[in-house]
Amino acid sequence: MRAIALISGGLDSVLAARIIQEEGIKVLPLNFKIPFCQRSKSENQNNSISALVKESLAEELETVDISVDFLDLVLKPKYGFGSNMNPCIDCKIFMLRKAKELMLGFDAQFIVTGEVLGQRPMSQHRKALDTIEKESGLSGLLLRPLCAGLLSETLPEKEGWVKRQRLFEFNGRERRPQMNLADKFNIKNYPNASGGCLLTDTNFSNRLKDLITHRQLGIENVELLKIGRHFRLTETVRLVVGRNEKENKELAAVALENDYLFAPDEFTAGPTCLGKGEFCDDLVRLSAQIAGTYCDLNSASNVKILYTHKRESYSIEIKPLPREKLSALRL
Repeated sequence: MRAIALISGGLDSVLAARIIQEEGIKVLPLNFKIPFCQRSKSENQNNSISALVKESLAEELETVDISVDFLDLVLKPKYGFGSNMNPCIDCKIFMLRKAKELMLGFDAQFIVTGEVLGQRPMSQHRKALDTIEKESGLSGLLLRPLCAGLLSETLPEKEGWVKRQRLFEFNGRERRPQMNLADKFNIKNYPNASGGCLLTDTNFSNRLKDLITHRQLGIENVELLKIGRHFRLTETVRLVVGRNEKENKELAAVALENDYLFAPDEFTAGPTCLGKGEFCDDLVRLSAQIAGTYCDLNSASNVKILYTHKRESYSIEIKPLPREKLSALRL
């Protein structure tokens, strides 16, 4: 007997998988990669999740990249958005449909998730859980061990593959029951409960809406939204300003030949800025002024900004753009 366990990287999904393991069922941990994880959580995410799964379940984590297909969700989700651009119900349905497609190849009989009734207001109330199960095509085959005692009996329970009395009735946002269960299973080094989805972030959502409005939604552009300060200069031109040395290097590394890179000369501390789109002389000057606004001028009134385009280098001396004029351009 086998079950696919969807692993988010948090404690709940690992606990759910472990509960099913305790029933003598082979658990196949599966993580879906999507493009909307916070950078601090995603840069080493695969390694940290894999380590947690290996230590807690003694299994190897399977990761499947669904980033490209996932982008369609933010265009027009059937069940709408949360407080920002988070289509939580559609997201869960989408992932479960993907998991269902993999069941045959994994020789799995059902799916396990770590959802808890009442834990999240949009997607984990009773009606939402029922909708997710039905719309994913997994009616009776979706087992949520942490709150199964509060839900309808599933096929694994009816067939005796899993004993219902060994499942749990966790409800609400309280974390202590999960932490106590983790202690019982000797599961350690799990992350603190916190939101990792950028679609719940207001600033990121505003940037994403701008991409959609200007028909620029794509994986590379979404990844770029995670770096720096963003400015919309025209309908087709964007400027991204690095906030620290790390981001400056990242922006320089992702620049394409047709992009513009702006930075102060070697005598001035300041950001690297990446320009995308069709630039004219006025937009080059405006971008240099924006770059200059974030430079350390040491009371100087002008700053020399260097820029490159199509492997050619240029320089321009400008006065920084007054900060009060940035707000109209900043996303």
